[in-house]
Amino acid sequence: MSRFVRASKFRHVFGTANKREACYDDVRVSRTAIDSNIVKVNTRFMSVNWEIAGGGAFCVWPLEKPGRLPVDVPLYVGHTNTVLDTDFNPFNEYVIASCSEDCTVMVWNIPEGGLTENCSTPALTLSGHGRKVNNVLFHPTAENVLASSSFDLTVKLWDIEKGQQKVELVGHLEFVQSMSWNWTGSLLATTSKDKKLRIFDVRSAKMVQEVEAHPGVKGSRCVWLGDSDRIATTGFSKTSDRQLAIWDYNNLTNPLKLENLDTSSGVIMPFYDNDTNLLFLAGKGDGNIRYFEVVNDDPFIYYVSEYKSSEPQRGLGFLPKRGVNVNEIEVCRAFKVNTNMIEPISFKVPRKSDSFQADLFPDTIGDKAPLTADEFFDGKDAKPILISLEKGFVPSEKKEFVSQTVTKSPSIELEAMKIMSDKEVREAFHQQRKEIEELKNQIAQKDVTIRQLEIQLEAAKNK
Repeated sequence: MSRFVRASKFRHVFGTANKREACYDDVRVSRTAIDSNIVKVNTRFMSVNWEIAGGGAFCVWPLEKPGRLPVDVPLYVGHTNTVLDTDFNPFNEYVIASCSEDCTVMVWNIPEGGLTENCSTPALTLSGHGRKVNNVLFHPTAENVLASSSFDLTVKLWDIEKGQQKVELVGHLEFVQSMSWNWTGSLLATTSKDKKLRIFDVRSAKMVQEVEAHPGVKGSRCVWLGDSDRIATTGFSKTSDRQLAIWDYNNLTNPLKLENLDTSSGVIMPFYDNDTNLLFLAGKGDGNIRYFEVVNDDPFIYYVSEYKSSEPQRGLGFLPKRGVNVNEIEVCRAFKVNTNMIEPISFKVPRKSDSFQADLFPDTIGDKAPLTADEFFDGKDAKPILISLEKGFVPSEKKEFVSQTVTKSPSIELEAMKIMSDKEVREAFHQQRKEIEELKNQIAQKDVTIRQLEIQLEAAKNK
């Protein structure tokens, strides 16, 4: 990986952790073994997967209230098993989706200022997955469109306003480990435990590209590199070296760039900022966050610097760009999950000026949706609506999310579903594979028989 010193506005970007009083302390982080970023952030709130006995919970806490969280912090407690992931609606900061080992996806409203008591009633419950749901991800341009991935080897797209499943993506041979939308949301990239990077045209439900991204058996992640046709993946080599690969969506035959990073064992979480072209790599169990500048030509990435800490991170999330402090030349802000604390880390450019730095802060993604869900599923595409940060970001007013469907009790939903165990799914998978092999053998035998008959017929004609 090139460490050649080159001219760049972001060559001297440095990361600084907030002081203890500006962090969020006494956070009871979930101890689930499922790989997750654990924390998600928007300009008003942060969400943390919470450790709780006898069910599943997560905490949504206002960013404006740093310090020690109360012992009886109010939680979202509607799930009947461990919460595995959450995601904020990018066009309504008072709406969040969650998924759980109870096989459901739930959508929740957030009160002004955050919860004051536990909430067990979601605005919407989405049932349809047959096993635990490990990822949820809102669409980048269409309002109220949500993707969810499950251990049932499927990815589902939902119109949450109508409470309907619109698309199901199949083709994974193992569970999905990460998902990432392209700039317009017409394509979805996934990585899976089967080591494959896949690209789906989501409206046609077709897999348009597939390649083995990393040969190692440990976890892999992907992130689409903003408004380009490129994708970054992280994973492991056969000898367990951690790797970074850059791919061109138009040709996945070979990566544009493949680098061995180190020999640590933690999964690398990639994050990309389209405005600065900075790619951040944070390894689970590491204390450090490396960042690189992505360019269009070879060598495609340049090492910039590394934020170093003695405290290992369990997860990481990034604040949407519209929420950074432009007056302090803060180009990115990460929220690092420590053992029992969330620690904000500001990445800044060392430049002294009282005026707005337009070259460092180009127009960025706002909180207005260019498409409705119906327009998107009808085939329309649109780029994100960009806004200027010169006069600061003014969030949209609170909108109460109301689904057109009636939310049923999770226990009723689960009773109505046939939830397959891990063993049952594997047995069904192997049975299907066996049947496919048998069919292939039958076809091959018939081909041989047909060929033999053709030879006999030809011999008879020659007589």
